[in-house]
Amino acid sequence: MSEFHGSASRSSTAEPHRTPPPATRAKALRQRLAELRGPDVPPKALDARALAALAANPGCARRAILDGAGVDKARLASALGAPSGFGQSQFALTRGNAFEARVKADGGAELLRLAHARLDPGAEAPEGAAVPDLTAHGPEGRTARTALALREATRAGGWTLLDHPMLALDVAGSLAFLEPDAVVVHPDGSWSVVEIKSFPMLDGSADPAKVGAAARQAAVYVLALEEVAARLDPVPRVHHRVLLVCPKDFSNLPAGCAVDVRKQRAVTARQLARLTRIEEIAGALPEGMCFAPERGAEELTAAVEAVPAAYAPECLSACELAFHCRERSREEGAVTRLGRPLRAELGGLSTVEDVLAAARGESGDAADPAVAALRRAAALRAEALTDAAHREVAPCP
Repeated sequence: MSEFHGSASRSSTAEPHRTPPPATRAKALRQRLAELRGPDVPPKALDARALAALAANPGCARRAILDGAGVDKARLASALGAPSGFGQSQFALTRGNAFEARVKADGGAELLRLAHARLDPGAEAPEGAAVPDLTAHGPEGRTARTALALREATRAGGWTLLDHPMLALDVAGSLAFLEPDAVVVHPDGSWSVVEIKSFPMLDGSADPAKVGAAARQAAVYVLALEEVAARLDPVPRVHHRVLLVCPKDFSNLPAGCAVDVRKQRAVTARQLARLTRIEEIAGALPEGMCFAPERGAEELTAAVEAVPAAYAPECLSACELAFHCRERSREEGAVTRLGRPLRAELGGLSTVEDVLAAARGESGDAADPAVAALRRAAALRAEALTDAAHREVAPCP
């Protein structure tokens, strides 16, 4: 006891103890996300494809928290017993790399020709364009080197092609490093994103679904470029029309078209701003919950099911957990598995059983337009079946 009092008395004469400053919300959130991911599990970096998928399904709290925490969803899906085939095949990757190499051959002459023709036909022809070296150590170094190259190209004038630059985008307090296929600096100092895809462009147009996915991905790059531009004086213009380059018809020749991504950029910006809500999602989860793939399947299933999902068929091409969520959606009879447009039409009717009961007149408010439409459709179906039955039994004239 005397030792305790002695130490207490010594401390009273020493410099007063200073409590450490409280952790900021961002630090507290990062710590909480690390606990959810697993203390010894490195975070999986977000890329533009993942950020675009988030923007395409803003109502999915499950994807928001898993991506925000940097959870490897492919490993998690395998641990849950529902591995996904999400991702490109090796053949598609090889074909895409070969096509991209062809587009960028000869210092990107063909790519710059397409950029001039589709994005800036009034500018001088891109002859002898600069292609700066963006090599640096690590993603931070490459990001800094890209920013320097963009600044120098903007001041120099003329055409400049940045091959696989590295951009950084703040996502819920953490940096996501993004690597577009290319960025073009125009003679007037403005910047454009280039997306190179291996799906064909037939008679001047491509699959709308694939073009939409490419536009959402390019919108992420546009947002990241705008952050770089905002640090320069004067601020360069970042074009909201991006260049999409695809094989022409069934050949390996490049064709290009301008795609306006203003809508996708606005949606993505809103979704990224809403990602701060992962603090609320994380705060509602029980202490000790963890998504580390090394945990048992039963524990992981409980952890995943604790976060609500918004499954739709489009998830099959955008999320590694799609098979798991689809199975749960089928078990619950959720109408979202039939597609978002149908879900939007049904209003408050969230399950197939609710829809059928409303159509049969067993439940639902008759004043609800969705319920009224279902009952009308059910009546028309019954009438059509009755007429068909009568025609089958009617005697021949």
